[in-house]
Formats: sequence, C-alpha cells, structure tokens
Amino acid sequence: MTFPTHGAALVVGGSGGLGAATARLLASRGSHVALTFHANVDAGTTTAASCREWGVRAAAYRLDVGSPADCVEVVARVVEEFGGLHTLVHAAGPHVPMTHLSRVDPGDMARQLAADPAGFFNVVHPALPHLRASGGSIVAVTTAATARFPVRDGLSAGPKGAVEALVRGLAAEEGRFGVRVNAVGPGMLTDGMAARLIDSGELSEAALEVTRDNIPLRRFGNARDIAEAVCFLASDAAGFISGQKLDVDGGYST
Repeated sequence: MTFPTHGAALVVGGSGGLGAATARLLASRGSHVALTFHANVDAGTTTAASCREWGVRAAAYRLDVGSPADCVEVVARVVEEFGGLHTLVHAAGPHVPMTHLSRVDPGDMARQLAADPAGFFNVVHPALPHLRASGGSIVAVTTAATARFPVRDGLSAGPKGAVEALVRGLAAEEGRFGVRVNAVGPGMLTDGMAARLIDSGELSEAALEVTRDNIPLRRFGNARDIAEAVCFLASDAAGFISGQKLDVDGGYST
C-alpha cells in the first residue's frame, strides 16, 4: 500500500476524530498531508504536527466547506505549496443530533444538506482537474446508516446518502480520466460523532446495549478502523476499485 511521493493528500475535516486518524495514517505510509479545520485551529495544527513526525510535509488550513470560494482557494494553496494533489478525503461533518424525521425542522435539514452533499461537492469541484492530472482518488466518509437505517438517524443518513449518490456519479464520469471515487461508511464507534452522541447522553446505556447486540462482532469500532479503510481505498492497493462503498461496522449492515 503506497502513495505518490509528489503532491499531497488533502483531508477535509482533518481536525476531527476520524479525519485526524486518517491524516496520521496517511503520513505514516509516506504521503504528504494537507488537512483542514473549520474553527478548531489548535486541533488542526496539532494534527499537522503529529503528521510531520513521520518525516513528511504537513500543513493545516482553515476551511468553510459551505463556501465555494473558500474551497477553491484552499485547493489552490495545497496544489501550489505541495506541488499537486493525489488524494482527497472528505471527512468533514458537524455534530448531528438524533431525532425522528417527523421532528426535524426543515431548516435544520436544509443546513445539513448544505453541510454534507453540497459541502462535499464544493471541495470536489476545484480538486477534480488536479486529481485528473495525478490519476488520483477521492474517498468520502459517510455512514453505515445508509445501508441499514437506525431510527432517529435520518438527519445524518439522508444527507450522507446524497453524498454516496455523488460518489457513484463521479466514479462513473471520472473513471475515463483515471480518477477513482469511493466511500467508507462508519458504524458505531468509540471515536468521532458516535462518541459525541454517547457523551451528550443522546444514547443511553440501554440503547448502547441494544446497539451492541445488533452488531455481529458485539463491539464498537474506533477511528483507526475507519482510517485503515480510507487509506486502503485511496492507495494503489485498491487501484481497480471505484464507485464502491465499504461499510466498516462490525457486520451491522449485513
């Protein structure tokens, strides 16, 4: 599993739990890493510093994925400063509360659609010419909930399903340029958004036990599990895989 020594992998949302784990794993496997953060500059710079411990170049950039102009600017800076772009990982996403769809305010759904599929496309669009030049790869981190719907998860699963539709469409259209596009669907984790749901009390101990019982492996995953799947799909080891989604969920979606 190798990555080009020229250009960089851009990890959007690299200051969060899953994005940071992915950025560090990419660095450990020899890729230069550019990562973005939305507001937490300390988390972004700390993750970039930990990537540099592997002897690669790494930098953090502030990015609002809701702004197409911001996305154009950051992608251009990464390409200029690293000499190209070979991988785009989209792991950005705000905390999404669990609630029944009937109780979701339409404004909240509109904001989530702007943050997820629209935000994903805002970054992908300026990155495509550079990924075509490198024969690169896109990996979107979505959710296992689009394969098996957990009740009260619609505000997350619905917009993430739109991201997955874009993944399939991009794979179909960009393959002629040598660009591969895939997705990774995290299940219940001890890191990332699932950890925030547990910490916030939105999932009770009883609910957690039911969730574990619904997972064939009878345990939750972690950020490293997701990072491994993302790095595999982005690497040359997955050179003939495109338009696919890999659920990393302990068998939950089977």
